[in-house]
Amino acid sequence: MAKQSGAQKKTIDRVMHEYKYGELKSGTGNKVKSRNQAIAIGLKEAGASKYESKAENKRNLAHTKRKEKRGGTAKQEKEGRK
Repeated sequence: MAKQSGAQKKTIDRVMHEYKYGELKSGTGNKVKSRNQAIAIGLKEAGASKYESKAENKRNLAHTKRKEKRGGTAKQEKEGRK
């Protein structure tokens, strides 16, 4: 995998934190129980997936940053930032 930017590392760290504490949910709304699935979600949200184009990765990272800015992550909801 290519080198990751600081923003991408932060996003992956947040996703793995949510997974560790049972807050990470898949697209269907079910809790993620597989570590590999959590890693895949983190890479996709961070725009670091090797299976998508650069444009898609850039779009995914921008979407994630907007979500974090408005307090839409599970970690932020738990801390009462919403």
